[in-house]
Amino acid sequence: METIGVVGAGTMGCGIVLVFLNQGFRVVLNDLNETLINKGVDNIGRYLSRSVEKGKISGVEKDEILSRLTASDDINSLNRCDLVVEAVTEDMEVKTGLFKKLDEICSNETILASNTSSLSITAVSNATSRPDKVIGMHFFNPAPVNALVELIKGLNTSSDTYDRVFDLVIKIGKTPVSVQESPGFIVNRLLIPMINEAVYLLAEGVAEASEIDKAMKLGAGHPMGPLALADFIGLDVTLAIMENLHNELGDDKYRPCPLLKKMVRGGMLGKKTKLGFFTY
Repeated sequence: METIGVVGAGTMGCGIVLVFLNQGFRVVLNDLNETLINKGVDNIGRYLSRSVEKGKISGVEKDEILSRLTASDDINSLNRCDLVVEAVTEDMEVKTGLFKKLDEICSNETILASNTSSLSITAVSNATSRPDKVIGMHFFNPAPVNALVELIKGLNTSSDTYDRVFDLVIKIGKTPVSVQESPGFIVNRLLIPMINEAVYLLAEGVAEASEIDKAMKLGAGHPMGPLALADFIGLDVTLAIMENLHNELGDDKYRPCPLLKKMVRGGMLGKKTKLGFFTY
């Protein structure tokens, strides 16, 4: 694989772009419009500029890295990519619509990967004529730093597709963990219910947010408390994953806390709105 496509110029998409650029790949970044694309390219440039300031790369290396990046709001720009990684909003209708388009424009040999954090890879693959070449490739934020990539096999993902993406993940310096499709995969199946339970503790008045986080940091050795982590992930994303777990598994132990729902309705989404369980 030489050319990687990334759809979505948000935080995760740009992070994934940087992962591949830093390992010598050519990358095509695509999003819906020029404004989103420009914002994404600016964020990538700023990240690389900070790397120059820290002495991690030189100015010449930064320019060489950026020379391998193409950005476009035309989805047809992805038609020659060997792998396309989708990093758009966590909405099944949006994802299936995108994969249908990618299936139409990309080579029959192109592997299509989703960075979904909890949705069904099988359902996404059903929008294509190549379900054997569809796989989950779940990076973790911040993608350039976090070592983990969950590789999720859909019902029809072929062994060849899995092996090729597994080898690629090793090549870009990440650690792949193999997962059979299941709601939330591994990390979010364990992590998001813990966050949800922390919200219940807060809602029930058991302890204040700072005390809940302090207890988990000092008592369980967590680097970040669950409520601060929810703010970092985004309360809307946290709620979406929790709702997917509840809907798919049908067990009320995955019922989202009403306080979490209320905060999302009120636009209190965490760090990205500067207000969540804590103020930023």
